[in-house]
Amino acid sequence: MKTFKELYDQALRQALQDDFDSIKGDSDYDAQQLSCLLNPEKQPLIIRTGACRCSPEEHEACVAGCPFDAITTKEDGDIKIDSELCLGCCDCIGRCKLDNLAPNTDVYQALKAIRSTTNLTYALVAPAFLGQFGEDVTPGRLRSALKQVGFDGMIEVALFADILTLKEALEFNENILEEGDYQLTSCCCPMWIAMIRKIYSQLVPHVPGSVSPMIACARTIKKLYPDAVTVFIGPCLAKKAEAREKDLVGDVDFVLTFQEVESIFNLLDIKPGDFEEDDKDHASRAGRIYARAGGVSEAVAATAERLQPDRAIRVKTVKADGVPACKAMIKDILSGDVKGNFYEGMGCKGGCVGGPRSVVPAEVGTKAVDAYGDLSPYHTPAENPYVIELLHRLGFETVEDLLEKSDIFTRHF
Repeated sequence: MKTFKELYDQALRQALQDDFDSIKGDSDYDAQQLSCLLNPEKQPLIIRTGACRCSPEEHEACVAGCPFDAITTKEDGDIKIDSELCLGCCDCIGRCKLDNLAPNTDVYQALKAIRSTTNLTYALVAPAFLGQFGEDVTPGRLRSALKQVGFDGMIEVALFADILTLKEALEFNENILEEGDYQLTSCCCPMWIAMIRKIYSQLVPHVPGSVSPMIACARTIKKLYPDAVTVFIGPCLAKKAEAREKDLVGDVDFVLTFQEVESIFNLLDIKPGDFEEDDKDHASRAGRIYARAGGVSEAVAATAERLQPDRAIRVKTVKADGVPACKAMIKDILSGDVKGNFYEGMGCKGGCVGGPRSVVPAEVGTKAVDAYGDLSPYHTPAENPYVIELLHRLGFETVEDLLEKSDIFTRHF
């Protein structure tokens, strides 16, 4: 019986050759593994690719090592991963010495949709993409490379991080009126939001009702082009779970990780750095730095001040990146030790650039993201004409309408 890695590679090759049927009847592969590849929406974030043969001590370490208590030991000694508790941090994959755990993958079905549909297909690229596919890969070159894969266009999600920054800055100025008031963000991190909703639900009232930039981008595309196929590309496994949330289903059709896209480029012998420029997006510095730790709070603070420069109460940030640090920060809040009025939580160390399915180390991604942010001619979304133009196309007459008429950008927890 062939391995899951061999199955993945063969399925990817066939999909890139527009062959979507022959692998379905291949008896050389385990039926459960084949189902994981062909029906990813029915599978958990972490999939089993082999029987667990670890010692009791190794089992215990695996169970104890999960920061969300999602792993338990069954009566037969095998392990079980609870899909409701698993938030996609991928720690267990790194700890599995037998490589019997793997991330859920949408790559086969996404490629099938991209290459067989007659509808428009859009790649929604997370702000963390800078530096992931080579130092010389600019946004314009990446757009050209993705068109070679089969996409009709690429949208930088940073432009929608701009819009969510405006919304959160407006909410801060409206709701944080005295000492002791505080707002919990970041809306962009599904692990952080899920942690609050599932474990610390008493803090939900302090979370602004905003969708993530990924969802904002997908909803906007589908409003302008209802039949379009949307494929988010980023460093995070938890984004696959976010796309399946009951109130978000249908906004993002598929989620691919940077590692999955890298494997597509490799099989097609696509070197993004060799392509010509195809520039289009115009996010501000604020939207571009969402990808690294501290970026969201920095963006919101600058925008809140830009909107109300004479306001007495300014953003006072407390931030944490990585699950242990986030839990420690929440523990302080619950104990009454409220040191700020704007709390930023990011599930991965370093922020999105440290996501478990990134290609380059977090420090490399951070440097690239900051450099890209500094290139923007706009410091905040408040002065970004492209944001204002997009809002007008969506029916917003003023920026303040984001608080009154923003169903497309609002989530009700």
